Amino acid sequence: MLPGGCSLLCLIPLLLNASFGFKLCPTDCFCYESSSLVDCQARGLARVPPSIPHSTWMLDLVGNRLTEVRSRSFVGLWSLRILLMSNNSIQTLQPQAFSSLHFLERLDLSFNRLRWLPQDFSQTLSSLQQLRLDHNLLLHLDSASLADFESLRKLDLSSNRIRVIDVRAFSSLSLLSHLNLERNRLNVLRDGLLSRQQSLERLLLGHNNISVIETEALAPLRSLTLLGLQGNQLERVRFKTFLKLQTTTTHLLLSSNPWICDCELQRVFSKIQHVRRLRVYDYGDIVCHAPPLQAGSSLASLDSQLCVAETASVLVITITVLLAVIGALVKAEHNRKNNQASSDTESEKDEK
Repeated sequence: MLPGGCSLLCLIPLLLNASFGFKLCPTDCFCYESSSLVDCQARGLARVPPSIPHSTWMLDLVGNRLTEVRSRSFVGLWSLRILLMSNNSIQTLQPQAFSSLHFLERLDLSFNRLRWLPQDFSQTLSSLQQLRLDHNLLLHLDSASLADFESLRKLDLSSNRIRVIDVRAFSSLSLLSHLNLERNRLNVLRDGLLSRQQSLERLLLGHNNISVIETEALAPLRSLTLLGLQGNQLERVRFKTFLKLQTTTTHLLLSSNPWICDCELQRVFSKIQHVRRLRVYDYGDIVCHAPPLQAGSSLASLDSQLCVAETASVLVITITVLLAVIGALVKAEHNRKNNQASSDTESEKDEK
């Protein structure tokens, strides 16, 4: 009999629990029972380790040597809420790689080597709220791989090589509030791409190759507070495009584009500045790329000079044309009088 009146049988459940918990923790990882955290960071792992406790709430696999995530790698981890897999060399996500993770809320796959996402990528991740895919090698986003992210609020796709996004790629992401597409290779912001993003607050598109924003591309955005378009290939924009933004206040970032500074561009920015809900946050940093006379000057420093110069040019042309017309009329009248005089002289001769 042990102290306190407990027999050896009292200790058997405790010993079994301790033994069970020890066996479940992967050999190369450290398990924190109190916080349900499994720390496998920077352990040189080439694959997701087996025997991860089913009660794990957070799994840290950052900084290993993973090159793929195999099918059913996380089977049985129903409690997992946070999965960190950044700074590996992951190139492939096999089908059903994330099966069982129905309650996962945060997934970090940044700083890997992913070129594409499998068709079933989002299939079991319907509870996901934050997804990081930045600093990969993604080339294209299709409509299937993101189709089940109905709870997603933050999506980071920056620093990839994305050239094309299917127009329905974001159609299921109606709760999305932050979308980062900076430092990709997009050329056009198309109508319909953001048709379901009424909750979007931050849209970051800086440092792409965007030269065209289609007229209705921004129209669905009702909550947008920040639109980043700096560092693209915009030469001109249409006032109507930004007027479609029916928001309370939206800050625009538009510097570091090859702007062609003429009267039309100055009028567009002047109109934008007079719309109370729109603010060009970096207006003082907008620099002219062309024409040569204005190259290197800030648009703000030119004030209304561009339109004044254009008006003066139009006035000079108008006066020149007017003088030419008057000259032609005078000459015509002079010729008419000469012809009339000649006719009269010939008539007088005939009469004699």
